[in-house]
Amino acid sequence: MRDQNYLDLVKKVTMYLDNELSEKEERALLSEIKANPAYLKVLSREKSFREFIKTKIHRRKPSPALIESIKDKIRTSSPV
Repeated sequence: MRDQNYLDLVKKVTMYLDNELSEKEERALLSEIKANPAYLKVLSREKSFREFIKTKIHRRKPSPALIESIKDKIRTSSPV
């Protein structure tokens, strides 16, 4: 796979997983993936990476001071 083709495929796969493709584009991508096992590997890898992030990476909760600071900025900047 050439580099530009690979980047285009990754972009399409990302859009597919983010539900950003039209129905027609989605069908075309799935047909491409079905016809080319290397494309299926890209899709599988991206799905696995997303699953890893969802399950293994823990988000830190913001500190109460940060929350209050944001609330204060919203209060002072919103017109009453």
